[in-house]
Amino acid sequence: MKIAIYGKRFNESFNDAVYKIFEKLNKNKVEIYVLQKFLNFIKEQLFFSPNVNGYFNDYKDLPTDIDMVFSIGGDGTFLECVSLVRKTGIPVLGINSGRLGFLAYISKDEISTAIDNIIKGDYSIEPRTLIQVCTSNNLFGDFNYALNELTVHKKDTGAMITIEVFMNDEFLNTYWADGLIISTPTGSTAYSLSAGGPIIVPGSGNFVITPIAPHNLTVRPIVLSDSNILKLIVKGRSQNFLASLDSNSEVFDSSIELIVKKSDFSINLVKFKKSYFFSTLRNKLMWGLDKRN
Repeated sequence: MKIAIYGKRFNESFNDAVYKIFEKLNKNKVEIYVLQKFLNFIKEQLFFSPNVNGYFNDYKDLPTDIDMVFSIGGDGTFLECVSLVRKTGIPVLGINSGRLGFLAYISKDEISTAIDNIIKGDYSIEPRTLIQVCTSNNLFGDFNYALNELTVHKKDTGAMITIEVFMNDEFLNTYWADGLIISTPTGSTAYSLSAGGPIIVPGSGNFVITPIAPHNLTVRPIVLSDSNILKLIVKGRSQNFLASLDSNSEVFDSSIELIVKKSDFSINLVKFKKSYFFSTLRNKLMWGLDKRN
């Protein structure tokens, strides 16, 4: 079995967990390939040189026969990992090195059991939908996808912007707001939730359109089938606006139309028998703390 490890800096409280990961993988004779920057950080932080088979710097030199990727960090690290696996279909396991996450849901106390289950093949794959954004100027280069959301923001002024949205070329609405979020079910618990959007269970086959601080209070989030194609036309006092695909942001002007649709591939999450999505919801949103429950 071959496993790639993608990670970010972590604090000292996670040191023992890192030892455990490499110890378990080495014991089971797993071939290990590590992101070069992460490997260097481990050596500096832990004064420890892991036994690995190789390293990589980006998706171009990731071995093609990798069986699984471990994303070590938080949900933000997991989102960056999406641009590593791309269309390969390689499943990703999110290991959390800090606070509880929806994507990086394996805590340091669960690492040993998770690796044992992976070695035994006792896991399943959960496909997650991505958003694809197309523009005439190829705004986002060779990877114009997001697992969480597309967000359109104002940039150079404090004034609100207007965003005209069309669904399958039929006019839907003009949003007069600070911005607009179009999220997948995965992203419904991220920025969209903070802006008042609904929680959508993964696999529901939906997009959520959530305005950010809309001027008209009657304009509320709306849930649409992800089989629809959306077109966004943005206008405002400034000619420049900001579009963000997860953590990747680019500036565009009012001449650029954004075409938003479901991607033709999915990101595969490693899933165990325990339902982590609902337990994470309860823990992060503190459901059940009311004594009446």
